[in-house]
Amino acid sequence: MALPESAIGLDPYGFADTHLSAPARAALAQLRATLEGSIRPLMADAWETATMPAAVLETLVPLHLMRPDGVEAAEADSSMFTGLRNYVLARTDVSVATLYNAQSGLFRATVRHGGSARQVADLDPRVRSFALTGVFALTEPEHGSDIAGGLVTRARRDGDEWIIDGAKRWIGGAATADVLAVFARDIADGQVKAFLVPRQAPGVSLRPIEGKVSLRPMQNAEIALEGVRVPASARLQRVESWRDVARILRVTRSDVAWIATGLQAGALDAALRYVAAREQFGRPIAGFQLVQEKLARMLANLTSSLGTVVQLSARQDAGEYADENSALAKMQTALLARETVALAREVCGGNGIVLEHDVARFFADAEAVYSYEGTHEITSLIVGRALTGVSAFT
Repeated sequence: MALPESAIGLDPYGFADTHLSAPARAALAQLRATLEGSIRPLMADAWETATMPAAVLETLVPLHLMRPDGVEAAEADSSMFTGLRNYVLARTDVSVATLYNAQSGLFRATVRHGGSARQVADLDPRVRSFALTGVFALTEPEHGSDIAGGLVTRARRDGDEWIIDGAKRWIGGAATADVLAVFARDIADGQVKAFLVPRQAPGVSLRPIEGKVSLRPMQNAEIALEGVRVPASARLQRVESWRDVARILRVTRSDVAWIATGLQAGALDAALRYVAAREQFGRPIAGFQLVQEKLARMLANLTSSLGTVVQLSARQDAGEYADENSALAKMQTALLARETVALAREVCGGNGIVLEHDVARFFADAEAVYSYEGTHEITSLIVGRALTGVSAFT
């Protein structure tokens, strides 16, 4: 007897059917079929060559995933739908999910929650259609986990312009973006502001980060900003301090927990394909007891992670955004992802380190997910602060 599936693939507890409308489920089913038929076959070579095929966005953009046909705007923008969209994307490849979420998640949220009403009305439709592409540029070469107090990129007002100096690092998708959402400290008041900086503006230079062992197709960059001038209209009007940056991060932090969960689904799918085809001792290894035990643990990790992120998104859609809730979800789903991909690699034996069988991509990418958008240690301390009422941060 086969386990039940839904629009998102294996779904023993029916999360998608319970929490999404029929049009939303149809949009995700179409996305899943498109990924399986047109994008998954590209990803082993993309990982080997550390390049992102142009066909990825060329295939995804026409699906209008930020406002799918027939899906009400409120549902399309909900944490539940966007989370399940990230899940389905990551189920195929984490770099693909990260690339799409760079636009649909962090950049769009920066515009929607950081821009004035006029800026949002002008920019958001262009962001949804990819007519305007952008990336979130916060992390710096010397400041990641401590960026709140350590941000050193500076901005100063000069008449009707702002001048920006500094550097950013690990900025995914920057090399092809139209604009960079750069966070900088205003030297006049010491507060953090946000600016939409054209990638090709004078004084902006990008250097690709090479030699990665995770997220290889995703192009990350180090960005130098030297005397970059932007008009006053390029400043996002509702980012006046770090508190406003934290507000944006609070809205988007659940995205990475969903990606960590989708990663587990992809690893399980790959492992199931492998054990069904691989024979040892005269029969498929899918019938071996120890193999089935590992597969069962993988499904348990996946299902418990899904339960966590579904409830997190349900609370967010009800208006409850708590740092400790999203931190707890990211901490646990990324931790379980490490175990899940290790089990997938084990059931594939030596073939688990070969790109041909897909497991190796998920195995390596779990390491990046474990660290980005809040390391395990930082998310643990956020949860610990909520538990004890005492902050471990200096």
